[in-house]
Amino acid sequence: MTAIQILLKEIKNLKPIPAVVHQLLNVVNKPDSSMSDIAKIIQYDPAITASVLRTCNAAYFGLKHPAESIKDAVNLLGIDQIIDLVLLKSGAKVLSGKHKGYGLQEGAMWKFSVSSAIIAKQIAKELELGQENAIFTAALLKDIGKTILDRFILNSFHKISDLVTHENLSFMEAEKKIIGVDHAELGGMIAKIWKFSPKMVKIIRNHHLKDIAQAKDKDVAVVYLADCICMMLGMGGNADGLAYRFHEDAMNLLGISADDITKIIVSFTCQMQEVEDLLHVV
Repeated sequence: MTAIQILLKEIKNLKPIPAVVHQLLNVVNKPDSSMSDIAKIIQYDPAITASVLRTCNAAYFGLKHPAESIKDAVNLLGIDQIIDLVLLKSGAKVLSGKHKGYGLQEGAMWKFSVSSAIIAKQIAKELELGQENAIFTAALLKDIGKTILDRFILNSFHKISDLVTHENLSFMEAEKKIIGVDHAELGGMIAKIWKFSPKMVKIIRNHHLKDIAQAKDKDVAVVYLADCICMMLGMGGNADGLAYRFHEDAMNLLGISADDITKIIVSFTCQMQEVEDLLHVV
């Protein structure tokens, strides 16, 4: 059995993202969707409903009337934050844990993924691209391929490092050469099997802009730039950050300057603190 065949087999054994995520993404961007529509979708997933209510009530401990329904939680946190919370909790199931092949300690990939998603959504809103929640989700799950590829990377780390050092390849180019597939391609395969939209599959597959022509798609460019900003902040780089390729064309295409990135980082710091305040109690 080849490495690719083993990887494809492992994809089938990977616990999928809950169906509620697909339903939310289908509804939330419709102009006529309401709080009631969103609450109805979430409330039919008992595990996510319980988790959201527990988080909401812990964050607002001491309320005379704790949230007893998703509708109550929406009234306290707002629709946008509830949607982000559901997406974050769904993503946590597949992104948590250590990833030794990539040199990531417990929770490091999760924090990197959350940070990237928050920044990507922030940029998408600033640019008024629409589909902010789909972009948020794609950015959150863009490194899902690493969860499967991790042990293969661990076993081949010295070979990959040699290619990076002696042949000037990026880490992703080296993993492709040694294993036969890189984590972005594998992530695209997973997203397709999980029946994400073609747009989200495209973003995940191209989030490193291996083909610079993909930067013409602003949604792809936004997620790529969010990834780069996280690298600048020292998150998620580790082994994978070796010889990372930065394409200035993505910034130019989006009309984003160095000053804009500074403002994005300042705003992100505040938003990330709010997310951590919510999630650390779960």
